[in-house]
Amino acid sequence: MSGCDLRSDTLTKPTQAMLKAMFAAEVGDDAFAEDPTVRRLEEQTAALLGMEKALFVPSGTMANQIALALHTRPGDSVIAEVGAHCVVFEAGASAALSGVQFELIPRSELLSDQAIDAAFRGDALHTSETTLLVVENTHNVGGGRVLDVAATRRIVAKARDLNLAVHCDGARLWHAAAALAVPERDLVAGFTTVAVCFSKGLGAPAGSALCGPAPLIHRARKLRKMFGGGMRQVGYLAAAGLYALEHHRSRLVQDHLQAATLATGLQALQGQGAQLEVAYPEVGTNMVYLRFTQGAPGAHIQELARRGVRMIDMGGGWIRAVFHLDAGDDSARMALRAVEAICFKPA
Repeated sequence: MSGCDLRSDTLTKPTQAMLKAMFAAEVGDDAFAEDPTVRRLEEQTAALLGMEKALFVPSGTMANQIALALHTRPGDSVIAEVGAHCVVFEAGASAALSGVQFELIPRSELLSDQAIDAAFRGDALHTSETTLLVVENTHNVGGGRVLDVAATRRIVAKARDLNLAVHCDGARLWHAAAALAVPERDLVAGFTTVAVCFSKGLGAPAGSALCGPAPLIHRARKLRKMFGGGMRQVGYLAAAGLYALEHHRSRLVQDHLQAATLATGLQALQGQGAQLEVAYPEVGTNMVYLRFTQGAPGAHIQELARRGVRMIDMGGGWIRAVFHLDAGDDSARMALRAVEAICFKPA
């Protein structure tokens, strides 16, 4: 039975054209900064984001963890939102590698000035000094929420007022830019550092980049080595990232349309009496969250899989569907039919 896998946009495989670009890559030893394809990817990524320098790293987790190590000292406090990737999905690396703790802001606060003030600990004797604010755009939890240019500029200004470094976890920044029809650089103007991912949404098999001022990226290279991320002839992967930047950013709106189709269909099922909740932001990207109000999420996920649709349990009863390059043109309708069959199956 044919189906679709909507668990994550990291499930994509390189296209034939991307593989051709990878096989043709000119490579060198990246630990000696001698891989020309890596250098091209770093330069192009930094230029897209309006940053001075970029560093190619194996994963988004490493990009975020290097940023945390750059901006903090052990014992410092970091402000982030509930559900932030660096808090929930990076295996406790922030504590293990940098020795920091988090002050968490509810997502409903949208990193308001008041919420940032409430989370800020300053440097009083009995508190953990706050040195960094982390902003995730798009936010992985809650439907792939987008922060627009006005919001990011306000947040950066607030961070500067408090003398905080500000890091953007922009693993899916490409999606935010596509949804808002603005250049990526406009969404990260003023950030101290920015992390972006080439394997989430863009279809590359691996790789992320950390971008920022030249002195910080020089230090980041040392931290990459320290964290075990030094690489050799990695231009083959960098070539995939270059191809993704040049050819796959423009198609992201197709994933957004698929997600909107599913969200609209699920909302229509609610109107027909389906016991469902749906989370899809006003500015939607490639994610839809749904929750069956009856039954266990695990059982529903298994039932969806039996009907050819794979989704993932995100906790709290929420199930996530993520659209991507390999999802197929009919994946939203296929997912909708599977959910409808579960909601209205005979007793």
